[in-house]
Amino acid sequence: MKYLLSIITSVITLLSVWGFTLPKQLTSADIIKKMYGRYHNKWHTSLTFTQTTGRYRNDTLVKTDVWHERIVYPDMLRIDFDDKSGNGVIYRGDSSYIFRNNKVVRAAKDENELIFFLGGMYFKPLDQVMTHFNELHFDLSKAHESMWKGKPVYVLGTATDDEKLNQLWIDKDKLVALRYFKFDTNGKMEATFEEHKMIEGAWSETLCKFYMNDKLLQTEIYHDIQANKPIAKSVFNPAMIGK
Repeated sequence: MKYLLSIITSVITLLSVWGFTLPKQLTSADIIKKMYGRYHNKWHTSLTFTQTTGRYRNDTLVKTDVWHERIVYPDMLRIDFDDKSGNGVIYRGDSSYIFRNNKVVRAAKDENELIFFLGGMYFKPLDQVMTHFNELHFDLSKAHESMWKGKPVYVLGTATDDEKLNQLWIDKDKLVALRYFKFDTNGKMEATFEEHKMIEGAWSETLCKFYMNDKLLQTEIYHDIQANKPIAKSVFNPAMIGK
């Protein structure tokens, strides 16, 4: 055993002398820096689209609606559930406001973290981005490479595919989110982001799927996508709903 250890030590010493170093262990922080370097100051500032929303029960489609969505990065999203009812939801920072008949009926501390993953992170300083991933319970010391639907991916937050920890799967080429897992007291939530299109110099998913404990709950198909369209921030003000 001592002889074997001596050989290993000698090999490592020679590699060091020759200028070779052992590969650095990939971390989530490394991948986030890659994403940030690619898209900081290059991502679209706003996004609007119409969305066909499918609701599922026991993996069977039970209802289809048309929603209208407006996003202003880094952290504002408004969804109007149809054209006339005055029903919808506003996400602003770490809060949400549900409104019906143009009146707020519930306000809560409830961040929509998908806004952050899907664009908002590029509008914050990098140190704040890292801090927020930690706040969302990602282990940034862990990461690995995997495959999804035939594509190579980075996986933030876990050392293996099957760890039951919050994780974000990133397209290795485009450096955009493809898959998100969140584990909490309700079980496992999964969201997928697919069929990306380049719009105004940045990507937008056009198909999303949401699962709870491996049961399909909702699908979203985007239409009429526009980026960098001026949007009055008053539309995200709960006090201005219906005015």
